[in-house]
Amino acid sequence: MTVSFRVVTELDVPPERACAISLDIGAHETSMADSGERAVAGTTSGTIGLGESVTWRARHLGIVWQMTSRITALEAPNRFVDEQVRGPFARFRHEHRFEPSARGTRMVDEITFRAPLGPLGRVAEVLVLARYVPHLIRVRNASLAEQLRA
Repeated sequence: MTVSFRVVTELDVPPERACAISLDIGAHETSMADSGERAVAGTTSGTIGLGESVTWRARHLGIVWQMTSRITALEAPNRFVDEQVRGPFARFRHEHRFEPSARGTRMVDEITFRAPLGPLGRVAEVLVLARYVPHLIRVRNASLAEQLRA
């Protein structure tokens, strides 16, 4: 089974600023402070770019995980895509879109993932991951909005 979901967040800044902070490694680390998420390999600071990768280490669900993602598409300030190249998921793709809105920017996150381990992974998707991963994205977006207000 594959899980897909969409999170829409309105921001009070133009798309250029919303896109830039979403590509910033330090801003991402700040947004994921509760899990202790840190960039440990690849692009570990500054702005990540097309074709570049970053390996994140974090504690989620009581377990320390590592996931390497690569930026596979970048059309700043309108969109970019990051995809897992190594890590806990059988597949993980995150498209970030930044659309002008009356407020400033409508940030749209579209995520598709599949857990490993066949039937056991499907159980994890239904019981845990289908709620946990969208929650992480909403927490991340709330932090980015707060960082943009500062």
